[in-house]
Amino acid sequence: MSGRQHILFWTGLVIVFFLLLYLLRAILLPFIAGMALAYFLDPAADKLETWKIPRAGATSILLILFFAFVIGLFILVVPLIQDQFGMIADNLPDYASRLITSIKSVGNGRLAQMLNLDPNAIQNAVQNLAQQSVGVVTRLAGQLLSGGVAVFGVLSILLITPVVSYFLLRDWDDMVARIDSWLPREHKEVIREQFRRIDHVLAGFVRGQALDCLAQGILYVIGWTAVGLDFSLVLGLLNGLLNFIPYVGTTFGFLLAMLVGFGQFGPDPLPLILVAGVHVLVQITDQAVLTPNLIGPRVGLHPVWILFALLAGGALLGFVGILVAVPIAASVGVLARFAIERYKGSELYLGPGGNRAEPP
Repeated sequence: MSGRQHILFWTGLVIVFFLLLYLLRAILLPFIAGMALAYFLDPAADKLETWKIPRAGATSILLILFFAFVIGLFILVVPLIQDQFGMIADNLPDYASRLITSIKSVGNGRLAQMLNLDPNAIQNAVQNLAQQSVGVVTRLAGQLLSGGVAVFGVLSILLITPVVSYFLLRDWDDMVARIDSWLPREHKEVIREQFRRIDHVLAGFVRGQALDCLAQGILYVIGWTAVGLDFSLVLGLLNGLLNFIPYVGTTFGFLLAMLVGFGQFGPDPLPLILVAGVHVLVQITDQAVLTPNLIGPRVGLHPVWILFALLAGGALLGFVGILVAVPIAASVGVLARFAIERYKGSELYLGPGGNRAEPP
């Protein structure tokens, strides 16, 4: 095959892959979740195999431990989260009243007079914003909790994902060997190297980021509980989860915590400073300790690229797109760096003969 035919062949495969991903997006969630779980647990299964445990036995042990941990966590944490959500609903009118009172005091102050602000207009704007926010949340909850599609999605995750993850984890090494046998013999080493790089990036980011989010969530819960912030469990875990979205998620979680703190403590600056201080300390700990040790500096996924991939995946494929966004972004990043390496070694970059000197 000529170079042009190679390009057409691989381009066609990519187009078919994305087309199938788009057409089958409604049923892919349990399969992608099962594949992600198998990929996450594969190193542990390989480790158990070195201890002379058969692959099927290692797969069963790991999945039993994983789902037991998830179920136990669900039983222990969900009631606490449910209680805190109930407390949020009970205290929300009081928080809104405090916030409106504080805003009215600002609206009646000297700064408001200088800026020609109308306190009644400010109060009406806040009330309208609160009503719209409640309406949006109510509609989203109704959409999630109603309809056969939502029920089918939950059942498919609960019933299909464990089965998919079991067979994929059990046969992972065989599938890798089978795919390796399909590679074109002339370029197999180059393709293997790119797959190894993609695996390095994914392992470093996905596994590391999951542990990083968990660690940050625990630190937020401990810190905000210590300073007496209401709903610290929900806010801490939410901040840890949102950390998966670079910058935007962390900023949103921080603003939400400050809003709850303002509603709880009013304009008293000391508790709000403590709430903000916990956020700053967790972020310093993340940058100095967690990220270097859990993710590492050589992952090669820029936060802006991750943010773009998550938004694009969500816009195109919904929740399934969010799940596959990071693996696809990692693959595109690795292939883009490979293409740049080849470009810099070609005559297109170096000129005829490859001896053109770079300009001063």
